[in-house]
Amino acid sequence: MEFMSNSSGFDENKPSLFELISETQLRDLLEPSVRYLLGAVTERHPRYLIHIFNRFDEAYALVMLLVERHYLKTWGGSFTENFYGMKRERVLAVPNLPRASAAAPDVLREATKLGKKDIWKSLFMIVGVPYLKRKLDDAYEIHAGGAAANLFGSSYLRRDQLREGATIQEKIKHWLKIILRKIYPTVNAIYYLSVLFFNLAYLFDKSHYHTPFHYLIKLRMRRLNEADYRAHELTNNASSLHPGLPSLTLTSLLNPSFLSKVLLPKLMDSLKLLLPTSIFFLKFLEWWYASDFAKQLSAKTNAAIELPPPKQGPTPPAEKEMKSMPKGVKVVGLPEDSKCCPICKEEITNPTATQTGYVFCYPCLFKWVNEAGDGEGRCPVTGVKLLNGVNGLRRLMV
Repeated sequence: MEFMSNSSGFDENKPSLFELISETQLRDLLEPSVRYLLGAVTERHPRYLIHIFNRFDEAYALVMLLVERHYLKTWGGSFTENFYGMKRERVLAVPNLPRASAAAPDVLREATKLGKKDIWKSLFMIVGVPYLKRKLDDAYEIHAGGAAANLFGSSYLRRDQLREGATIQEKIKHWLKIILRKIYPTVNAIYYLSVLFFNLAYLFDKSHYHTPFHYLIKLRMRRLNEADYRAHELTNNASSLHPGLPSLTLTSLLNPSFLSKVLLPKLMDSLKLLLPTSIFFLKFLEWWYASDFAKQLSAKTNAAIELPPPKQGPTPPAEKEMKSMPKGVKVVGLPEDSKCCPICKEEITNPTATQTGYVFCYPCLFKWVNEAGDGEGRCPVTGVKLLNGVNGLRRLMV
């Protein structure tokens, strides 16, 4: 396994296949994560965000177009590729590339740097291809049957039969559905098989490219080196000293030149810190709720708190208060042992509480309240009238 995880030969700048797969998985997780977060916010503010959520694919592609273009121009790689410390470069016919990289890294960097055409090709591969694939997947599921067609077969597909006297537009849609249903699964399978083939060829150092799209645009993946970071630092210093930029004042914050050349690049670069921070926060929440540490900490915290004494319930009436009660009201005294029922003076069985807070045996209390002449009954200890009679009694599960 050590060979497989480091099978990049003697070229230290060549990323391993497992790094490239991790980068691809992270990029694939961004779209559903953003969609979920936007959906949660849209539920709270549908008036302002429902239109964006309904056109999420287009909005996400537009935002990623701006983000990826910035990272391709600044770092030579996409957002997730830069997160893993990788870049794209043009393939040169240099026999000993590792030695050339060590001898003249700055010269080699300028020779393999992405041009404008390479940036737009990469943008189409990073943003355009996933957008088209999502649209084709949705169209296959909706118009061509998808899983429903595989499950129900011909009975499901009969509903798409072309009616007599159909217009040209209906005929075109009908044949597009048939083509999508017949051809798209095969094209999809060929795509994934070709990716597997290039991955294996890259793993055993038989190809410079790990995907067919990198082969088509003639760009390969490399690790960022010292020359890349040095060039990026020089570019930032030069842009900060640009004479065309206004001085930092209150009015200059809304200047288009300041927004496009200073503020927007800073916001784009801050995404590199936002992504690992959000990943750490989500993993921390997952660990917190999945482990027993939170429960143990909560139990220790509760044990350390000195709880106040329980609130005293109504006390038995005094002799003077007994005189003001209606004639015929009976009360009992509290037993010395709190485990005994105040009525039968025996150990409480099937405990039941009244609204005044005292606990009795259920048969004793039921009989006491049910025999009251006013239909509601009173607490055997305090003589306070109970609401709803026997229906107001509460059985205790201990």
